[in-house]
Amino acid sequence: MKNKNYTFDSNKAKEFFLEKISFQVTPRELEKLIKSDIENFNIVDVRKYDDYIDGHIPFAIHVPLDSIEEHLVMFDKDKVNIVYSYCPYCQKSALAAYIIANKGYPVMTLMGGYKIWHEIGFDTVKNASEADK
Repeated sequence: MKNKNYTFDSNKAKEFFLEKISFQVTPRELEKLIKSDIENFNIVDVRKYDDYIDGHIPFAIHVPLDSIEEHLVMFDKDKVNIVYSYCPYCQKSALAAYIIANKGYPVMTLMGGYKIWHEIGFDTVKNASEADK
């Protein structure tokens, strides 16, 4: 398939999608990891602070995308850092994962982000904001 704007290379597509799924975890897989193997993973929420306190995945630490490089000490090179953002259409987790991997940390992204996690009905944690206290 070829037109003036696109070319299709099935081998490149195959390689791309194999790589992509190798570095993603589904919400169900993450839920199982939280219940059985959380000590080997860091869960990292890269959304804005207000969104994090409104609800996040259990055990998730908050490291906003725009300050990830200043907070690398929060990551662990001996654990897989699972990064998530808002939804399947948000690229913040992919950008964060790129930055983290570029610094030598093992990293994966959560497919679907917080939106899908929440829609499935998995446990979430809600923190009271400073304004609510």
